[in-house]
Amino acid sequence: MATEILLPKLGFSVNEALLTEWLVADGATVSKGDILYALESEKSVQEIEAPADGTLRIIKEAGETYDVGTVIGELI
Repeated sequence: MATEILLPKLGFSVNEALLTEWLVADGATVSKGDILYALESEKSVQEIEAPADGTLRIIKEAGETYDVGTVIGELI
């Protein structure tokens, strides 16, 4: 079963964030806790960890701004 990678809420008033870069290539195998991507909001840049083990499938490209809760990838 696939695990969706959702754009997380970075703060109380944050409703969207810029997906600055994927730090793992599409199709790469990752372990839970590995750093997957970086996000930038108005106040900070954060690196986000993999929520589970699996093979990364990138759905949304880096360099774009997405709403909190958007599915940006999945681990299969």
